[in-house]
Amino acid sequence: MIQRRTELKSADNSGVQWMTVTHIYGSSLRKFATLGDLVQCVVKKADPTGIVKDDEMVKVIIVRTHKEYRRKDGSYIRFDDNAGVVVDADGNPRGTRIFGPIAREIKEKGFDKIASMSLEMF
Repeated sequence: MIQRRTELKSADNSGVQWMTVTHIYGSSLRKFATLGDLVQCVVKKADPTGIVKDDEMVKVIIVRTHKEYRRKDGSYIRFDDNAGVVVDADGNPRGTRIFGPIAREIKEKGFDKIASMSLEMF
């Protein structure tokens, strides 16, 4: 469960280390984002040699949440951290590698490129 002002870790090699959520896309009244949702973030800390710079506004797909997520089969999935992948306007990742596990819901929501770049899928 991700809301405004939540700090996210980067799950890719775009250069972002920490980012803060500023907006959740989908509705102006929407308060929470879960796996596979698109959010807008501000980069708080970035590598100086990375693609993304400090204080840049980026679009991010949520790939891991610490709050458990209930699947349709009744099982739950939970990760150790809150993480996202920086994407461009078309939904393609800006980095070239994805680190750590991602949820199966990412592929089901249509982000096949992110799912194929990941080594572990849960």
